[in-house]
Amino acid sequence: MSAKRPRPVHQMTVAQFEKAFPDEEACKAYLVARRWPNGVKCPRCGNADLYDASSYKSFHWQCRACAVDGYRFSCIAGTIFENTNKPLRDWYRVTHTMLTSKKGVSALQIMRTMGFGSYKTAWYMCHRIRVALVEMDMDKLGGIVEVDETFVGGKAKNRHWDKRDGKPGPTASGKAIVAGAISRKGNVVARMIANVKSSTLQSFVNETVSNKVSLLCTDQWVGYKGLDKDFPHATVDHARRQYVVGAVHTQTIEGFWSIFKRGIVGSFHKVSAKYLPLYIAEFQFRYNNRFNDDIFATAIEGA
Repeated sequence: MSAKRPRPVHQMTVAQFEKAFPDEEACKAYLVARRWPNGVKCPRCGNADLYDASSYKSFHWQCRACAVDGYRFSCIAGTIFENTNKPLRDWYRVTHTMLTSKKGVSALQIMRTMGFGSYKTAWYMCHRIRVALVEMDMDKLGGIVEVDETFVGGKAKNRHWDKRDGKPGPTASGKAIVAGAISRKGNVVARMIANVKSSTLQSFVNETVSNKVSLLCTDQWVGYKGLDKDFPHATVDHARRQYVVGAVHTQTIEGFWSIFKRGIVGSFHKVSAKYLPLYIAEFQFRYNNRFNDDIFATAIEGA
């Protein structure tokens, strides 16, 4: 009997978005409610003793503690929306589009659908939003955890001669390396790493996986051999076409890699190593909030 599939989580539709955010004032009120649920505080010093400067401009305050230098702030101060000439409603639209697209959406597509006159504007906004999606201080993974690594990018032999990676070893292909750990029916942690050496992989596992896991599953790559002394470690041998041995397999993390790589190839086509960590953060955030029926609010809280 096949496993029961989880019920789909319905996210905010376009119609619901338009109803919730009809104008800029509604967007600002939503940001204030998510950012300061217990009352507005100064983003500079954290003081809650404020002077309401709404008579000067809506959703503006002046901190009494910072009054010496006349510090006045708005609801977007200290957020990814600060110092932008785009309305908050446009930022919300782009954020909503990115979060409801399972495999991501390119800046070029954002430019087309939003009617921006510049690709650079769309690219800038998408990257600022990805920064807000970076998950900090995550709990270590527990239960049954799978660990695997994958390679992202084209082969060095297909690049222009002056851009080929001449380094020996696992990175000789010219591809970027991403390590991932996932708890079954739980969260995933993915991170760009320099190489697939034993020291690098074991350091990644120690940082992301609790030593109280019930089982740690990997393939038989030599870099994972040292994990046996710290974790209940079991492997599958893909070279011998061995993929599932009882509870031991890496199919959950490979499912995440499938979503990630199809997004990179299908939506973005090409991602530089410089910005790859931000794309990883985007896919990780969407995956970890797949059962969150208000993923948009969670993203705005982190902005």
